[in-house]
Amino acid sequence: MPKITFLPHKILLPKGGIFYAKKGETILEVALKNNINIEHSCNRACICTTCHCFVKKGYFSLSACQEEEEDILDKAWGVQLDSRLSCQAKIKDHDIEVEIPIYTINQF
Repeated sequence: MPKITFLPHKILLPKGGIFYAKKGETILEVALKNNINIEHSCNRACICTTCHCFVKKGYFSLSACQEEEEDILDKAWGVQLDSRLSCQAKIKDHDIEVEIPIYTINQF
């Protein structure tokens, strides 16, 4: 089972955490089932950017970023090359490391 390391987030997960995922689960699904309340205003419909995250390690071991996700990510606050929508990024076979941004577009 691949593991997801969530880096510390001062509000959602101050000490960070390591959790295990099933192949095909999204980053958001793993976070929510482990009580990490990542905002997801559109209820996983890929029409907002509130579940935006940074994949610090293992970016290419996730499902490919589809055009729809790329278009929505263009609207995210603080987007970087390692940005993904956690509701769309499906886990494959390798471990990943994720950082949850401090701010979402809803806060600006």
